[in-house]
Amino acid sequence: MRRVIVVGAGVVGLSCAVRLLEAGHRVDVVARDLSLETTSSVAAAVWSPYSQPQEHVVRWARAAYDAFAALCDDEATGVVMRTGTELFRHDGGDLWWREALPPGAGPDRETSLPPGYASGLTMRTPVIEMPVYLRWLAARVEELGGSITRMNLSALPTGDALVVNASGIGARLLGGDRTVAPVRGQVVLVEQVGIDHWWIDAETPAYVVPRSRDVVLGGTADAGDWSRTPDAATAEAILASAAEIEPRLVGARILRHKVGLRPGRPTVRLERDGGVIHCYGHGGCGVTVSWGCADDVVDLARD
Repeated sequence: MRRVIVVGAGVVGLSCAVRLLEAGHRVDVVARDLSLETTSSVAAAVWSPYSQPQEHVVRWARAAYDAFAALCDDEATGVVMRTGTELFRHDGGDLWWREALPPGAGPDRETSLPPGYASGLTMRTPVIEMPVYLRWLAARVEELGGSITRMNLSALPTGDALVVNASGIGARLLGGDRTVAPVRGQVVLVEQVGIDHWWIDAETPAYVVPRSRDVVLGGTADAGDWSRTPDAATAEAILASAAEIEPRLVGARILRHKVGLRPGRPTVRLERDGGVIHCYGHGGCGVTVSWGCADDVVDLARD
């Protein structure tokens, strides 16, 4: 086995580090932003595939589903299984990724729909409370003998070590990939008012994702926008959309506003180029495919 440097401490980088350590490699994670400072920490993180290429995303997402299902037994991970519904404004809405769901998880046609929606598909999926989960992932890296170091790189490391480029939006610079661009996502966190069912509008960025102590309301998908400052008008629109979907959210106390820059790219890049394995461009789907991508990174490291 060999030394591996993982660049990036978001959910993809840490998942790759864990799998590589479990495979017997010596792994050091280096990143400008530590896990709770990354875009991953902003994610509502309900398992929901939508990146490209479709055939790989289905495979990666199914592997991640199974991994998350196993983690539900450990409260320290922040992973739970919740029932939720993808909503459509038209009749007969469907999911291209339905094969990523295991038997018994759905999707099933939903008959009780919020106003304005013509169809819906209900399923049972993992929901990951990211601040808790990222702490668990970082601790898992260190428990397995890896290290995590803050380091502001201007280029990918060189030398004898194998490098995993999981730098997210940073791959625009570190990978020299100008196809990587930000997709700005703004969310509003409100108090938990007794909601345990998640909702996603399949045709807009609107969603309602309950967690143990709060509810994440979204969202936006502003391509090319680098601003990390929450916008008041956008927050009001998010609150209004969420209340239409789930009326119990009307008047819910606002806890905080957050913005993350998803690493957008036409397709996920997961390939080996000499001594570098590139694994970035997941957009807002990083959590959903994280463990499946990490498994492929281990295979590429072995080759």
